[in-house]
Amino acid sequence: MTSRNKMRSSSALGKLETSDDQSILNAVAVFTEPVVPRAQSCPAGLKSQKAKTQRPAPPDWLLKEYLKGQRMRSHSVDMEDIAQGKTPPHHVDLTRSLRRGKIEHQVTLEDLKKLNIAFQEFQKRGQKFLDLDMFIRIMKKCVKSPNKSNEQIEQLFMKIDYAATGGIQWDDFCTYLQLEYSEQADSLARQKEVYFVMPALSQGLSHSGPVLRIFSLPDDTLIMMGEDGVISFWSPQLTLKRRKLVFHKAVNRKSKWVTDFISMPQYNKLIIGTGDRAIQLYELSSLEPHCQIGGLDSIPPKLDYCYVDPDKCLILYGDDQGCVNILFLASVGELLRTWKKLPPVENMPTIRISSAVSSPNVKYVRWKVHEDWVTQLNYYDSIQVVISASIHEPTALVIGCTTGTTNAEQKMKEMKDVKKDGKVRKWHQSSLDLPQRRAEGDQTVFRVRKGVRAFSFCKRNNLLLTGGMDRIIRIWNPYVPGKPTGVLKSHRAPVFYLHIGAEEKRIFSMSTDNTVKIWDLENHNCLFSACPKTSGIQGELTACHYLSSIKALCVATNSVSLLHLKMRARPETHLVVSHKEPVVCCIYNKTFGHVVSCSEGSVIKVWDSETGMLLSEFIGAHGNAEITCLTFDSSGRRLVTGGRDGCLRIWNYNNGHCLKTLTQDEKHNEVCDCTYVEVYQNKYIIAVGWDRRINMYFDSPHDFHHFWKPQPHWPDDLIRGHKDDILCVVQCPPSLLATSSYDGEIIIWNMISGHVYCKLNTPVLTHHSEDLEDRSVSHLTFLKTRAAKFESKTASLISNGPQGSVIFWSLFSDAQLIASFIPSRGKSQISSIVVTTGDTCAYAADQLGYIYTYDIKDYALEGPEKEPPKNVKFWRAHVNAVTSLELIEKEKTLLSSSVDCTVRLWSMDGEYIGTFGQSELWDVFTSASWKHPMVPYEILMDPQSMPVHQVLAEDVSSLQINHMEEDKKIQEKSFAKVRSGAQHSLGHTSRTGLEQASGHGNMGSSCSSQISTTYNCQGQIQRSVRKLFHLGERGCDLAPVPVPGQQQSLVQQHSILEDSA
Repeated sequence: MTSRNKMRSSSALGKLETSDDQSILNAVAVFTEPVVPRAQSCPAGLKSQKAKTQRPAPPDWLLKEYLKGQRMRSHSVDMEDIAQGKTPPHHVDLTRSLRRGKIEHQVTLEDLKKLNIAFQEFQKRGQKFLDLDMFIRIMKKCVKSPNKSNEQIEQLFMKIDYAATGGIQWDDFCTYLQLEYSEQADSLARQKEVYFVMPALSQGLSHSGPVLRIFSLPDDTLIMMGEDGVISFWSPQLTLKRRKLVFHKAVNRKSKWVTDFISMPQYNKLIIGTGDRAIQLYELSSLEPHCQIGGLDSIPPKLDYCYVDPDKCLILYGDDQGCVNILFLASVGELLRTWKKLPPVENMPTIRISSAVSSPNVKYVRWKVHEDWVTQLNYYDSIQVVISASIHEPTALVIGCTTGTTNAEQKMKEMKDVKKDGKVRKWHQSSLDLPQRRAEGDQTVFRVRKGVRAFSFCKRNNLLLTGGMDRIIRIWNPYVPGKPTGVLKSHRAPVFYLHIGAEEKRIFSMSTDNTVKIWDLENHNCLFSACPKTSGIQGELTACHYLSSIKALCVATNSVSLLHLKMRARPETHLVVSHKEPVVCCIYNKTFGHVVSCSEGSVIKVWDSETGMLLSEFIGAHGNAEITCLTFDSSGRRLVTGGRDGCLRIWNYNNGHCLKTLTQDEKHNEVCDCTYVEVYQNKYIIAVGWDRRINMYFDSPHDFHHFWKPQPHWPDDLIRGHKDDILCVVQCPPSLLATSSYDGEIIIWNMISGHVYCKLNTPVLTHHSEDLEDRSVSHLTFLKTRAAKFESKTASLISNGPQGSVIFWSLFSDAQLIASFIPSRGKSQISSIVVTTGDTCAYAADQLGYIYTYDIKDYALEGPEKEPPKNVKFWRAHVNAVTSLELIEKEKTLLSSSVDCTVRLWSMDGEYIGTFGQSELWDVFTSASWKHPMVPYEILMDPQSMPVHQVLAEDVSSLQINHMEEDKKIQEKSFAKVRSGAQHSLGHTSRTGLEQASGHGNMGSSCSSQISTTYNCQGQIQRSVRKLFHLGERGCDLAPVPVPGQQQSLVQQHSILEDSA
């Protein structure tokens, strides 16, 4: 009865029986109570009444059961639930995820001030260090967050007290927070990694004047034109396609010069503004002159064009008088054909602007907007406004309409001014000479210090950027001109070009000193900056253009340059990776429940094992050197890493702070493996590698020197140690240490004396001299429960071996090889081996990505074994070599990492839980949130994941396989008949008594001989069938094989097959 109560108390119903609640309805009522919005104030009586009826919070186990029931009950989200504000169900355990959050991310500035006062009060009392209980007390008092828990606060304390001294100070607390926030910001910046490829791709230009503008055609062809009228066409690779001078050489006249140009792609035309106050149109394909509009009142330094409706368009230009001029053209095709037939002036059909506006298909509007010349002009059809800029501060940037609203009073005033001059003009003629001013409601004026030289507008993000002579980029809400919403300060010269990349979520800017920068559109951080020396862009900057199709910035100086944009690669939707580079190893931290992984790019990532969430990452752990190994100290608060630079580094991995650097010598030999050991209360970090020595570093957290040197080497290590590179080191408490090297030698050490206990040599499986076999032993695993018994015949050590073998070794009395077998399907090298705590089960992984599970509970206990242990299960976990395995027995999961850039979590039975880095989080305790029964996509698609079939594995046809299956059925039926006859005879013997049994004593032996004969016949039949298959492939006629229904003996069937062969 007692055991039954204990079993029931672990369940939800059992916990309810042992809890203080008299009814489950009292606790569940907390979930079902409607949420009443609180008013800002209420009477005191109502408050007291609510306080009396306030229910206590439900226990965690009941909350978990309730959420689990909600997940099981609901598999879809109703729109009514969303409208009522109900949260959709998630797979992840909400209570557990809430408890495992970082409390340091919930601390506000006000909370910090309260914590500082609390620390100071303790210092006044003479307590310089706060222990865990005091820290929990003041955190609960000072931090307002309702989600804080003792578990969170305890974890924060352990992160700060990385040396496990038991106390922390205010300086320690602030240092940890500063490093934590800094690493968080760096991690966010790495996620938004973006840069231009340096140096820029450049080509020389042959223009005699500066390039005025760059724009691209739909096929990404770049078009550039200089002041001298030379137009050039370039490929995206900066290959010159075409070059031509559009102006004809004039006789006895000054040569023309270009102010700006733009294309009319719908009509295959090119619009060019000239210095003699004309707008010229050329054929885009042939660059032959079409027509020109002359007689403009001012020079058009900036042009723009927009196709608005079928056969309607706008031609806009800003002039040197600060006016915005707009030509509305209708029936454009017919209009251009009419202008083409006009009399030529200087070899080009010409119409004056005064004659053009008299046409019903032409409307001309001229707005007086600025008091200085227009620096940039753009029309945005999506919002139907014109945005223009100038260096005049009061009217630095103006957003205005095209036609304006009807203002009768203003029009009457303009008509009176015309009459007073005594000039009789038509209304359209007066509008040509006297530019109009927009009504206040028709435009939005932005006042910017020193004016605006460049701007960019994005409707998707509702943002407007301005830049100018003051070197500041301002971010505006286009409808709020009073004050910018953001300011970007980093340029050291006037801003020349701005562009908002809505797809990339980036801002591109360039200043007159040829410095290019990339900014984050969301948080306004500068993500990239390149000076002219880095980019290779030299000369005076004249034009810029961003090509969104190829993601490149084209820059024109005295040469043309192309800067290609590189962003953080977005993984394919069906492929999930944990790192960008191959993962070297991963390890589980029992103290915090974290998984730490590292990659060849010297990047360390910290994950939550229960949900798969990325908690933090830090790069450049060993500079540009690759990380080769990981281990934790005994407290689990410090991480030790080894690298190819020959150094070991000790980290407070929770905030990425490097505490110590351990060096070997000046040769910087690569560190291959490391481990943390304790021997009689002394703590050491042991590293092995290419120096072929065992390097021991005494761990002293109170040693404030940043660099540590190893202890003197053991004498036996110098004399009898390894002669080749050491690849692996493992410890078996209390005093055994095992190392293995590239030449296949395994040495067992006594850590107390430093002497060699025994040596083991890996056997050679290949006896051919021409076959250079890899004998390296890269992984060792102690069977600790067996090693503690010191039994001579029992295997106490497992290692990998040549040709994908796994070797069991005995270490005591007579060190020898006990067993050896090859688990890998393709004899691939075993790369990692782990065993359960009780040494009952072993997991081995190979370089093909397979994981094999073996039952070793009773294996190799009584001496050598000829057969391999029982293979419980195997599955493919990765598409490339597995680099490490780690058992998390508390959660009954298996952790694996691979060269395929992934870290994955499996159940101990091989069920796929998830890949660290996937978008969906999991709850390791809720199997419904696992990926199982699905498998990773790349494993599903990899050809090596196909099951082995006889047709695929051997040179056997499908017809032969069918014959073999039929023959197998015949054999099984014949054997069943013989077996039933034997059982009948044995039963008859038991019924006739001892005398009858003695009289028929040969029956049992005859049955046995018949069964034995049957097995022999089966072997002969199989050999005969193979002969038949061989003859059949050569085209011989085969005798028909009897079907199972024919009454023939097994020997008769064999004779028929032999005759046929």
